[in-house]
Amino acid sequence: MNTNKTAHRSFGKWLHDEYELSKILLRSIPAPVVALFVISIIAMNILANKTLVQTDYLALDGGFLISWLSFLSMDVVVKHFGPKASNRMSFFAVLVNLLVCLIFFIASIIPSNADEYSAFNTIIGGTWFILLSSTVAFMSSALLNNGINYALGKLFKKNPDGKLAFFTRSYVSTFIAQFIDNLIFAVLTFIVFAPIFWDGFHWTFVQCVTCSLLGALLELIMEIIFSPIGYLICKNWKKNNVGEQYFAYLRREE
Repeated sequence: MNTNKTAHRSFGKWLHDEYELSKILLRSIPAPVVALFVISIIAMNILANKTLVQTDYLALDGGFLISWLSFLSMDVVVKHFGPKASNRMSFFAVLVNLLVCLIFFIASIIPSNADEYSAFNTIIGGTWFILLSSTVAFMSSALLNNGINYALGKLFKKNPDGKLAFFTRSYVSTFIAQFIDNLIFAVLTFIVFAPIFWDGFHWTFVQCVTCSLLGALLELIMEIIFSPIGYLICKNWKKNNVGEQYFAYLRREE
């Protein structure tokens, strides 16, 4: 009985600490980064409903058009605040996405006499298994991306804040995590759920793998194009001591 009470208090303390840390973190990360990150998660969930390309050996959904922004945002936060901070931001974005999806769903089922709203209702109403698949895929890949990015950063001991360190850790972590994200989403959506709920529509496993590889490559190209902006953001944050309140709280808890 005492053990259960201790465990309950320990969990309660952990939950309280996480809540306080998350509040401080979200005040510490500049608002544009958090806003763009959350928007990219919401947009990715909507775009994933559309298959852009489907052949016998290749398939691609619309989510790849925006998912690079999510991973670039995480890479910037990992570099400056650490992987746990990026995990917290990712969890916050997922909660916001779920709330937005709930609001969209409620709006879609409100009765209307106008037939022209039927297509609109279908779009914003979403599909529950796509939401489930994208949530599982994103959180899995976010944890993987943040961990790989941080681990690679430890290898650059001589110049951890240099361009080579930032670009290497961003490119490698993004490609691996994007591939896993795409693969988990594709398998869950188009192999597990779609054949049941979409009248037999499905992708083959080969299509899922090729979609994942192609999507990861395209997203990596976008990361390469825009990562210099991420590097400049990190330099600016370090120069201006961004997030000092968050770091002070961490030091106090140690």
